[in-house]
Order: sequence, then structure tokens, then C-alpha cells
Amino acid sequence: MSSMHDAPSADDTRWMEQALALAVRASREDDEIPVGALVVDADGAVIGEGWNRNIAEHDPSAHAEIVAMRRAGQSLGNHRLVGCTLYVTLEPCAMCAMAMVHARVSRVVFGAFDPKTGAAGSVFDMLGDPRHNHRIEVTGGVLADIAGPMLTNYFRAKRGLPPR
Repeated sequence: MSSMHDAPSADDTRWMEQALALAVRASREDDEIPVGALVVDADGAVIGEGWNRNIAEHDPSAHAEIVAMRRAGQSLGNHRLVGCTLYVTLEPCAMCAMAMVHARVSRVVFGAFDPKTGAAGSVFDMLGDPRHNHRIEVTGGVLADIAGPMLTNYFRAKRGLPPR
């Protein structure tokens, strides 16, 4: 079930730092919204990573989490990501959350909460909904103090406003 207030482990913080680095690449290299994600298998190996690609690929489904899960599935040769943890810098939306449920991701760790469209507890709780045949453990708010301002400042820059 959801456990949004558990203290993150040292590994959670380390992997979120890597996801944040991917988010920076999204913004700097592709001028995409800075969201980064990676999938770590049960042995602690990164098996997929990505960042938002919807603008560049003209693909509304190319969110960072979907890109990372596609690569993880290809790496494993399986559409199921059993035993894997997905790290993402922004709380997943409903589309990404349901993809995680279908992929049987074991755990999701996210950075900034999304009070408008968050589907890991902020607006919806798609990952812990007891009606699904699979529920995902959730830890939210990991390095949110970095992830949140990164997103805010990206949109402020797009509007010609100074960073906060």
C-alpha cells in the first residue's frame, strides 16, 4: 500500500539524484519538461532510464516513466517488471500509474508531488487502489525540494519570468 511518509533510504536518495540528472538532460538537451525516471531491478541494477520525450517524439505517451519502463522491458525481454523499483522526479499521472500497475512494478519512489494530476495519492491513488489485482508500494517527496523548483523554474523561464 501507499506509504508516502516513510523516510527515504540512502539508495532512494542516490537513485533520485540520478533521476534528477536525467530531468536536467530533458530540459537542457531537448527543451522538454524536466522529468526524469529510471527503473532499478531487484539486484540494484539500472535496467531502464528516460526523460520526457512527448514534444520531441510527437507522442503524448512518451512521459519519462513510460520511456524508462519501455527500456526496462526491452532490457529484461519481458513486459512485466516484477521486483523493480521505478524512480521518477514527479508524482506519476494516471496514464503512467496504470502502466506501472500493468507492468507489475513493485515500488515507485517519486520526488515532487503533483497537486493537479498526481495519481500516487495527491489527486488519485491509482497505485494503491484495492480494486486492482496489483498494488504498488509508494514513497513520495524524495528530494522534492530539488525536483519541485526545477519544474517551477522551467515553466517560469518559458513565460519569461525569473527563477524562484
